[in-house]
Amino acid sequence: MTIALIDRFRAVLPVSEATPVISLGEGSTPLLSAPRLSERLGVEIWLKWEASNPTGSYKDRGMTMAVSKAAEDGAEAVICASTGNTAASAAAYAARAGIPAVVLTPEGAVAGAKVSQTRMLGAKVLEVRGDFDEALAAAQELSHRGTHVLVNSINPYRREGQKTAVYEIVEELGTAPDAFVIPYGGGGNTSAYAIAIGELGISTPIYSVEAEHRPTTLASAIRIGDPVHAASVQAAGANIVTVSDDEIVAAWLELATTEGLFCEPSSAAGLAAIRRGAVQGERVVLTITGHGLKDTEAADRYAPPLAQVDADPDAIAAAARA
Repeated sequence: MTIALIDRFRAVLPVSEATPVISLGEGSTPLLSAPRLSERLGVEIWLKWEASNPTGSYKDRGMTMAVSKAAEDGAEAVICASTGNTAASAAAYAARAGIPAVVLTPEGAVAGAKVSQTRMLGAKVLEVRGDFDEALAAAQELSHRGTHVLVNSINPYRREGQKTAVYEIVEELGTAPDAFVIPYGGGGNTSAYAIAIGELGISTPIYSVEAEHRPTTLASAIRIGDPVHAASVQAAGANIVTVSDDEIVAAWLELATTEGLFCEPSSAAGLAAIRRGAVQGERVVLTITGHGLKDTEAADRYAPPLAQVDADPDAIAAAARA
């Protein structure tokens, strides 16, 4: 039987017996060794495969907390602004709780697969004429009116849930790694990791990796111009590394072809930083935040092209060698 994240980490989470546990079996994700990448790059790399969460991203860790607490408080509805992963997670957990969800997406800035996923999960999806920051401001304003509970990472329960990834990593390794490497969009996950680091009394540095051109990066999950948690990221002492889209794509393809993990482009930002030599330490943990099936449009643009062949063994063998 799968243990809900809230039940597994109840001792370090702000919940009580009165908190209903809204769970889809999140957390307890694999920590995978990356032997070929490690040999190639000269550093021991471990991959925290958060894509195995129920909706395909790490957001589920925080959403189980945010929606459970919203249900405890008798929320009429939840709302979020999203570049995709928060949207799907909010929709799924709201559906599980029987609470309506409203999702605001910035116009033309969200991968189509994520929008489809969110719509299938029953949320009311509204495309805002503006960027993510404008969508978030609107969601915040509506939440202040008391009709909707905001479930973006501004909600502190989100970060409480997300911090559990650090607890799992330390438990699985048997010790703290030399570095945590994570993508940097809004900064909520950096803030969450910093909370856990403080609670565990370890000193592992965080490397938060952002896209060079935030508002237009191909890595749509971190396409956020004004990180809402920038102050928390700074307070955490995180090492901010900026990588180009070309570096992200190269790392994304290498992760897939070398270790067999198909992630969304933003998840490869951390590997781009490691490949550049910007991360210090002998043993590092790279958090893979979302599944590649979240952004199949980007995969179609950058994956090797399809080739047609006759149904003939000799032709197939020749094509395979080409």
